[in-house]
Amino acid sequence: MVLALGPLLPALGMGSARAADAPGAKAALTVQVVTPQAGEWTSSLAVNGNIAPWAEAVVGSQVNGLRLVEVLAQVGDSVKAGQLLARFDEAPVLLDLAQARAAVQEAQAQLADATANAQRARSLGSTGVVSAQQLGQVEAAEAVARARLATAQAAVAAQELRLQHTRVLAPDAGWISARSATLGAVAGPGTELFKLIRQARLEWRAEVPAAELSRVKPGTAARLTTPSGAVVQGTVRKVSPAVDLQTRNALVYVDLKTSENSDARAGMFARGELRFDARRALMLPSSAVLLREGFDVVLVVDAQQRVRQTKVKVLAREGEQVAVEGLDAKARVVARGGAFLADGDAVRVVEAPTK
Repeated sequence: MVLALGPLLPALGMGSARAADAPGAKAALTVQVVTPQAGEWTSSLAVNGNIAPWAEAVVGSQVNGLRLVEVLAQVGDSVKAGQLLARFDEAPVLLDLAQARAAVQEAQAQLADATANAQRARSLGSTGVVSAQQLGQVEAAEAVARARLATAQAAVAAQELRLQHTRVLAPDAGWISARSATLGAVAGPGTELFKLIRQARLEWRAEVPAAELSRVKPGTAARLTTPSGAVVQGTVRKVSPAVDLQTRNALVYVDLKTSENSDARAGMFARGELRFDARRALMLPSSAVLLREGFDVVLVVDAQQRVRQTKVKVLAREGEQVAVEGLDAKARVVARGGAFLADGDAVRVVEAPTK
């Protein structure tokens, strides 16, 4: 059990303290000590990166010379696949379609006439009334009429397709991230009208140093903090096969677990960490670990009741606890107030009360 931390106590007046000063030495302070406790820590790697859409779709105009008469989607709207986003004026297209259908009827009549002429010519060909040249001309006229009908039918299909394109539909479900469609505008083919974040999925493109890439695998847990302080969880989907020649970092693509109310937005820069498998370690209160001369140290009380500065390696920090290595599991460590002690100081020890 981890021993609780107590306040610094004066060197004198502690009737319950156990005096154990070395002969001839006077205790500098009375301290509380704790024993490292076995626990689990999660190895993590701090990284930065940008939040971006998992995939983005551009919704553009496919008609020419038509006026935009209705805009139904705005930035931030959640839409479904096939949902109507905008509509162009279809009246000119309906007129062209009617004209194309009339041309089909005309071509059908011409083909029927040409077919009848060809049949009569063939029936008379064996009698010698119709020459071979005349028969060839009649059959050619039939073929031309059939081709004209096919052309007219293709024109009808083109106008029907153009009529469909007057309705701008969402190609996939997701969020509208940009809108350039303007009511009354006459857009040309290929003009961008909307941008769509497909399936409302965002990803975090974390930059990981090349030396750490071997630790990162698909499925690795991730956690990032948005500029507003909100925490977003995620999972590594893919690791880039290439490393940037300038930064020597590789991109790691993290699928984020977001909702419509999430603070995460495409284009944000976010700090976070990749979290690896939990491991066993010795845990100490964060107040017991000091930073001296660039090293993490703890103050261990020896059998002569003197403090000995001991370097440790900090593996992780989680709230009020620190996971360390390089320390004996039975060591008695000064719980707090170590900043007032120097290596070799004699102390008076009281055990921290247990909880």
